Order: sequence, then C-alpha cells, then structure tokens
Amino acid sequence: MNEQASLAPVVPQLIGTNLRTRDFRTGSVFFEYYKPKLEYAWDTGKAIGKFLAEMKKGRVAATHCSKCKRTLVPPRIFCEKCFRDIDKWVTLKDTGVIETFSVSFVTWDVKRLEKPQIPAVIAIDGATPGYGFLHLINTKDWKALRVGQRVKAVWKPAHQRKGSITDIKYFEVIE
Repeated sequence: MNEQASLAPVVPQLIGTNLRTRDFRTGSVFFEYYKPKLEYAWDTGKAIGKFLAEMKKGRVAATHCSKCKRTLVPPRIFCEKCFRDIDKWVTLKDTGVIETFSVSFVTWDVKRLEKPQIPAVIAIDGATPGYGFLHLINTKDWKALRVGQRVKAVWKPAHQRKGSITDIKYFEVIE
C-alpha cells in the first residue's frame, strides 16, 4: 500500500431511510408542528430602570460619582473610571447641546421621507462633558442646524408616557 492511499480520508457510509411526501401525508412517520407562544420581559437593571421611571415623570435622572466628580447620563450603577459604586442620583435639566447629528431622508427600512429624521447626540446640561444620549431633533430648517446649538426636550403628555426614552418626543432648538 502506498503512502498516498493511507492518507485518504475515510468517508463513513450513512445508513438511513429516505422520506417521501406521501410518508407525511399517510402518517407513516411521526412529526409535530406547533407555533410557539414566545413571551419575554426585559430587565433594565437598577440604573436604567430608575432612569426610565424618572422619564415617565418627565425628569432626566443621572448618577454622580463624588470621587471622580462626574455626573453620568445615561446613569450607571458604578463608575467605570474609578470602579466605585455610584454615590447619589441627581435630576438634570431637560436642556442640552447638540454634540453631533445626521440628516436622513430615508427610514430604517429605506423608505423615502419628505421631511428628514435628524438623530443627534445630546449633551444634557449638568452632565459631565462627553456624556449624553441619542435622540431626535425636530426643526423647521434642518439646513440651519449646527453642532453646539442649544436644545430642549419636548415631552409627551404625562398620560402617554410609558417609562421609555421615547417619553421625550424630540428635542427642539432654543435660542
């Protein structure tokens, strides 16, 4: 026997029974079909849970680390800079500054829009620089938008709030 032949892979012979459509129709084989009822719930955790509960009340909540002197929004349960548990909660204003934005004339599923959606990162007043969250800007003149412009949250009516970031309908430019 030569060396090449001994290195050839061994392919196992698979033994089985071929199934045909009539086997399923006649009940020759057992099979089960069901549509599962999938229910689930999200656990927001302590920090984001409280943040969202405050959103429902029309307030922007943040956490503060007294060692680093940082105020963080969205809040964290511990400081990722010094690894300490957060000392306290603070309520911030619902105003801020546009850090960056994009103008989009298409939806997430690529449908054309007449009026653009403008997602922006908003640095909330009172938070440590470099921290903020993504939300929508509503403006009549999107061509006049600039990084650094001041904005204010426009909240949904209290009875429509659900404890979500979308309890803020959008931010609008203030002068």
